[in-house]
Amino acid sequence: MMNLLLEDWLAWSAEKMDFALDSRHDLSQREGPEPPLPAMLRRRLDSTGRAVCDALSLLDPEHQYPVVHASRHGDVKSSLAMLQALAEQQPLSPAKFSMSVHNAVLGVHSISRKNTRSMQALAACGHELDAMLLEAAGYLLEGHAAVLAVFSDSDLPAAYQQQSAGPEAAACVALRLSRDRGRALQASAGEAPAQPAPLDVARWLAHGGELQAQQRWSLA
Repeated sequence: MMNLLLEDWLAWSAEKMDFALDSRHDLSQREGPEPPLPAMLRRRLDSTGRAVCDALSLLDPEHQYPVVHASRHGDVKSSLAMLQALAEQQPLSPAKFSMSVHNAVLGVHSISRKNTRSMQALAACGHELDAMLLEAAGYLLEGHAAVLAVFSDSDLPAAYQQQSAGPEAAACVALRLSRDRGRALQASAGEAPAQPAPLDVARWLAHGGELQAQQRWSLA
């Protein structure tokens, strides 16, 4: 049984959310002590990557905690553009390639904040929420006081939309999970597994109830 306590969280979407979100949890309305991501690094990321970096800095301004970043597709637009360039026998940009890898966003965050804590990027074929929370629980069991768990995805290009499920909009939701304070996240055996997107998780955190993923999650 995973013991996870939700201490704080933030959500962001590139489009207007279809549910009410308290301003305390709205990334666009939250201010922190640090300046924004430097422009030179900020322009390397898409809007989702920038939101991830901003959320991590706001939830952990002292950069004390390990990070788990889950994303099913990552920056799929850049990956598709490179595949199209290869198909046309065009040279690839090393800079674009370096930013297409799955841990690129965490790399930018680490560089910009001089953060040398453990950082992990993962994808789980639609089961990112469960995988992310399982990894977060492992860090807490190792003795860390808290861990940051962030789930993000960008909207899929048209060429991918017939091949794979994607989020309704580019979005991210970031959680600070603790060993000893906050609301309990409880997992139980679910029925048919579902594949929630970041906005589904944010909607659940904002309004409570249950969320079906690989397991059924509830907030106590």
